[in-house]
Amino acid sequence: MENIDNLMISELDTIKEALVRLDYTAKKILFVTDAEKKLLGTVTDGDIRRWILRNGDLNSNIEEVMNRNPVYLEEVNEDEALSIMLEKTIDSVPILDERKNIIKIIFLNEQLDEEIIKKSNINSPVVIMAGGLGTRLHPYTKILPKPLIPIGDTPIIERIVNKFNSYGCKDFYLTVNYKKNMIKSYFNELEKNYAINYIEEDKPLGTGGSLSLLKGKINETFFVSNCDILIDTHYDEILKYHKEKGNKVTIISSLKNFVIPYGVFRLDKEGEINKIEEKPEYSYLINTGMYVLEPEVINDIPDNTFFNLPDILEIYMKKNVKIGVYPISEKAWMDMGQINEMQDMIDRIESNNRGK
Repeated sequence: MENIDNLMISELDTIKEALVRLDYTAKKILFVTDAEKKLLGTVTDGDIRRWILRNGDLNSNIEEVMNRNPVYLEEVNEDEALSIMLEKTIDSVPILDERKNIIKIIFLNEQLDEEIIKKSNINSPVVIMAGGLGTRLHPYTKILPKPLIPIGDTPIIERIVNKFNSYGCKDFYLTVNYKKNMIKSYFNELEKNYAINYIEEDKPLGTGGSLSLLKGKINETFFVSNCDILIDTHYDEILKYHKEKGNKVTIISSLKNFVIPYGVFRLDKEGEINKIEEKPEYSYLINTGMYVLEPEVINDIPDNTFFNLPDILEIYMKKNVKIGVYPISEKAWMDMGQINEMQDMIDRIESNNRGK
């Protein structure tokens, strides 16, 4: 059971501190309290996502995003927790004493059998870009194609497929070129409950150009993923967000923090120092390499032409076509595009497995 102190955060903390804590607990919610543990409100990952999309300052006080009217139960009514969570479609409810202090937090997944709590079945097509040379991962990719490089005991591409498959996705399209027969052989040997379709490039076409080979094959909203990333978030919520916003394209982006390991000078107009910042930290939204696209995008990509997905995004932005961003936390995105990043991915997955 989760230590409830880990799930409580001070009203004096910042939104950035809440984001770090949400990553650490992986519970999607924090309870904002005063020094006596009196419940003041709640903060969810969705609250912070909406703040980021409004270009809000992550160093702002947590009060800027918290829900001041959270659902809770008094101790004498604790036995109503399950019915309240099901009625309100929430994952947790705090139990308060007579002074409104939190004494317990009850989670839905602790009340129901895990088999009862099902993920939404999205069953959307998934395109995985698996045709690159993987030159940044030499010498590994001189032997294996990048999609088959093992992360732990499972190739990266199989991990990607398994994640989508856990949400009901059954139709996968792999764009292949370099060492494509090795990729085909690997999947041919697997026992699987999904279909793998191969889209073969005669020449490298880029992340966008290879989609042109799918014309007439996909006629519904679909996902695209690079073959060297793992996204640990709720794919059903991404798809729901994409449809609610009416986006042509939704880019899954990660909040990435960069620390300058030096003192930074700020100069005035005369070139004189007016401020010194020690090791300043900056946050940016980074393209993770995962997208949700409407099928019409395929028809907008020129045939037999090298074309990257950001190229079509540039064209859409100039035409005011609706493109959205779905932010996730830095911890929810793992990238193995370079050797040091690959090792970091392996370490994080092994650490997560030890924590289960």
